Amino acid sequence: MPKMSGLETTFCRSALWRRFARDVALPWSLQGQDVSGDVLELGAGSGEMAAALLQRSPEVRLTLTDIDERMVATARDRFTRNPRPKVEQTDSTALHYADSSFDFVLSFLMLHHVVNWQPAVAEAARVLKPGGMLIGYDLTASPAAKLLHLVDRSPHQLVQPAELAPTARDIGLDVSIRTGWAGQVMRFLARKC
Repeated sequence: MPKMSGLETTFCRSALWRRFARDVALPWSLQGQDVSGDVLELGAGSGEMAAALLQRSPEVRLTLTDIDERMVATARDRFTRNPRPKVEQTDSTALHYADSSFDFVLSFLMLHHVVNWQPAVAEAARVLKPGGMLIGYDLTASPAAKLLHLVDRSPHQLVQPAELAPTARDIGLDVSIRTGWAGQVMRFLARKC
């Protein structure tokens, strides 16, 4: 599974991303949903979205995963004073968690980093409890996103809402997808039937 480019890694560790994650990205992507119980974040990167979630919902039992050892190390460092979140290096296309383990699975701006993203969505559905939700957002296959990834040379597979919706439905998720920011991004809420 691909790792983030140096440019993306630097951005994910920046104060700009920290503020954006807390003030804009998390509330926008959650779409008013309250997150509670056992929560898994796929591709958690530096842990900024997780930190924002813990400020908002301190009672969650949070597990953060990423395939990139640099991001796992950064997230572990971020939570050294708060050992509550588990941080693990894990491939989102082959999760080692039992079926029906989590109330929520979160995916913030990571699906496009998984060149073969369909198994990651299937794994998210597998580890969700019945009635659990997959919540997140990602870039769409827009010209701007294509150019950005061409410039930074990171492996990627941008996802269109028209591709994500049938994939989610085929694996038993009742999905709602909304595009935003002039079609550059999509938010998704998917409940396990």
